Amino acid sequence: MVTVTSANVNGLRAAAKKGFVEWLGGTTADAVCLQEVRAEEAQLPPELRAPEGWFTVHAPAAAKGRAGVSLYTRREPDRVRVGFGSAEFDDSGRYVEADLPGVTVASLYLPSGEVGTERQDEKYRFMEEFLPYLKGLRERAAADGREVVVCGDWNIAHREADLKNWKSNKKNAGFLPEERAWLDRLLDAEDGGYVDVVRALHPDQEGPYSWWSYRGRAFDNDTGWRIDYQMTTPGLAAKAVKAYVERAETHAERWSDHAPVTVVYEL
Repeated sequence: MVTVTSANVNGLRAAAKKGFVEWLGGTTADAVCLQEVRAEEAQLPPELRAPEGWFTVHAPAAAKGRAGVSLYTRREPDRVRVGFGSAEFDDSGRYVEADLPGVTVASLYLPSGEVGTERQDEKYRFMEEFLPYLKGLRERAAADGREVVVCGDWNIAHREADLKNWKSNKKNAGFLPEERAWLDRLLDAEDGGYVDVVRALHPDQEGPYSWWSYRGRAFDNDTGWRIDYQMTTPGLAAKAVKAYVERAETHAERWSDHAPVTVVYEL
């Protein structure tokens, strides 16, 4: 069994004060992919920078206090790559991957966007560059007899079942037709060739949501979005036996506005 968890921590140092360190100490995951770390490696205390029992890779953004992705693995990676060969985005703290025995594990923080602003244009530029890279990654992995799992905050709800208030969000970033069509391509067997593992294991469920606004009572009412995914090559998806969101029991026990998304693979 290999267990992989993805979590947008909404600021790792802040999350550590709310329970992340205790969560990490208790998880059975073999790999943990973090997003929105928002800190350089030197700014992290030892229990976050290099916790006992873990090998860590941190890829901060050049812009201080923004983005940032990390990987924690039980085994030392055979190879690590930061970025995906993009002149614009490789120093933006949005992608890191590591080769473990038989599988490449990646942590992604896709731009969130905002309709009518440069942030949305940036999101589309990222998506345009990233999809060809993912295709190439899948093809290279297949040639090497490897599988791939790209975990992270994709900042797009794919289907109506992936957010509670989908009717009122049709014109908002995260549920735009163009964004959803891009995920269609990623998941098309003849195009991107990836599988949304959580949806494959829970085909008829609303959600399970992984992000809830801190505003109002969104968490208590489970008015959420499913935007944190584990996208895998088909061979690995076929070996997924369990997928779940580690939703906190109460609002007060949350250490992020996202919850960890965990998948167990029977390799």
